[in-house]
Amino acid sequence: MTKRVLSIHAHPDDAEILAGGTLALLAARGHHVTIVTMTPGDCGSAEHSPEEIAAIRREEARSAAALIGAEYFCAGFRDLAIFSDDPSRRRVVELLRRTRPDIVLTASPADYMCDHEATSLLVRDACFAAPAPNYRTHAEPPAPPLPAIPHLYFMNPDTGADREGVTVRPDFVVNVESVFASKREMLACHASQRAWLLKHHGMDDYLETMEEWTRACGALAGFPFGEGFRQYKGHPYPETPLLQELLGPELISR
Repeated sequence: MTKRVLSIHAHPDDAEILAGGTLALLAARGHHVTIVTMTPGDCGSAEHSPEEIAAIRREEARSAAALIGAEYFCAGFRDLAIFSDDPSRRRVVELLRRTRPDIVLTASPADYMCDHEATSLLVRDACFAAPAPNYRTHAEPPAPPLPAIPHLYFMNPDTGADREGVTVRPDFVVNVESVFASKREMLACHASQRAWLLKHHGMDDYLETMEEWTRACGALAGFPFGEGFRQYKGHPYPETPLLQELLGPELISR
């Protein structure tokens, strides 16, 4: 049965770096994939104004999603201004109600920057609230509540560690060797980020860095390339291994 998969991370290129292969696998199997970024990446440039780089990065994200037949949306937050508060939660709840996901993939709760961690917290709590009819988003017109809390998974952080360098070990690793070329092509759409990441992060080539991280994650499970995930099973979130079942045992290692 076809499922609806929502990837929601902070910035354009986060999903491609951390889950692009998994999303490509799911799309190839006929599942409906939507990629959402909380912000348009408006602080990701030293040459363009916030409005200019936001427009560029939205188009890059849309092009990357289109490569696997996915939809793309921006939630309309701003870089370094994502906070877990009531208005923000209601905005994310409305987004969940409009996209109707069975599975949500989001940022790790422990990560290297505030936008990632705030996104993780907001999405976790919005998944809980989205089926509650009395939690109103004040959208006009509002989308109906979800029928149930969706399955929630955290992507592993960029380096496989939190901001203190403590290793974050995934529950399972997905073998993305067969779609690594697609993952790389998706990330290559984010061409505006090469100069910014070199200037701000000291990353000389973001494509090569992504490959190193994907190889390191795969090595945890004996795969050439891998992407790691943890399933959130706090009460009353679903505990059944839906994502794992969609991908199949041949692609999963614990």
